[in-house]
Amino acid sequence: MIPLESTVEGKQLELSVMEEELRNLGFSYGGNWEWDHGYFDYKIDDEDGYLFLRVPIEAVKMQLDQDGAVVKIGQPFLLAHIYQEGLDDHVHTWQWTGSIDQFSEPVDKDADIDDKWLDVGEKHLKRMEDALSPYF
Repeated sequence: MIPLESTVEGKQLELSVMEEELRNLGFSYGGNWEWDHGYFDYKIDDEDGYLFLRVPIEAVKMQLDQDGAVVKIGQPFLLAHIYQEGLDDHVHTWQWTGSIDQFSEPVDKDADIDDKWLDVGEKHLKRMEDALSPYF
């Protein structure tokens, strides 16, 4: 994980505005949230695993699933996940649904990040800052 300095860290805005602006830039939000916090991810690379620019958010007004929720932006960072090849060695089954989770667990949830990706991550961070700055 590599923390990145950002002009939007600590700023607050309505989640729906942030979501609309960041989706237009290719960020995803879908499954990366709980009721009180979440993450926007921009996938930078997926050749040897996944490399993301991740932007944490925290609810400061209402829960994230409610209309009008306001969030505080945390410190963005680069994060790499390295996955094993093939199917998961420890397959999870759920008797009540009959489904199987066959996807691989990460070999390394916080893998080293090559310096070449730092400039790429900072470029996408700058695009995000530019898109959100009119709201502050």
